[in-house]
Amino acid sequence: MIMFKKQLIYILITGFFVLSAFNTEQKTIIFFGDSLTAGYGLSKEQAFPALVEDKLEASNKNYKVINAGLSGETTAGGLSRIDWILKQPVDIFVLELGANDGLRGLPLDQTRKNLQGIIDKVRKKNPDVKIVIAGMMVPPNLGPEYSAEFQKIFPQIAKKNNATLIPFLLEDVAGDSNLNQADGIHPNVKGHKIVADNVMEVLKEVL
Repeated sequence: MIMFKKQLIYILITGFFVLSAFNTEQKTIIFFGDSLTAGYGLSKEQAFPALVEDKLEASNKNYKVINAGLSGETTAGGLSRIDWILKQPVDIFVLELGANDGLRGLPLDQTRKNLQGIIDKVRKKNPDVKIVIAGMMVPPNLGPEYSAEFQKIFPQIAKKNNATLIPFLLEDVAGDSNLNQADGIHPNVKGHKIVADNVMEVLKEVL
């Protein structure tokens, strides 16, 4: 009877450690985007994906963050390189593309199709992946109709794919000269800190 109890205790303790190891297994977040994700004009450590990783570590979340941002990237470019990025497993995929399409005035149907194509490839390779869509806006110089329709793309794509939406990635940053670099487009160090907060506010739901 005593031996049985010892064996039972051993099994329970072993099971506890196995379960603990399983629960703390490191997961991967990929930020797939353009110069905003890449941290144009800054070091990778100052860009918002790295700041998000710092916040996750501070809250004892075991996640590895991969910055797959590429300056100048369009949705078409993202669709062409996503296969290479997906050679590694991903648990959370943050899609931040489309701004360069809008700044170039590219057809909205094309942007929508490319974003959907990226999501389809990610889901095919990783069926259980959680997807986050970063909403973007463009200046009204291309016309109010184009700007309004562009902004609608991201919530529509998020709803269609049951993905989580960041309403506007540059909330409280866009248009503020104190938070952007000289070009007025790319956030500076202070701006990226606010962007990281915007992202974390949404990631809390996903995590």
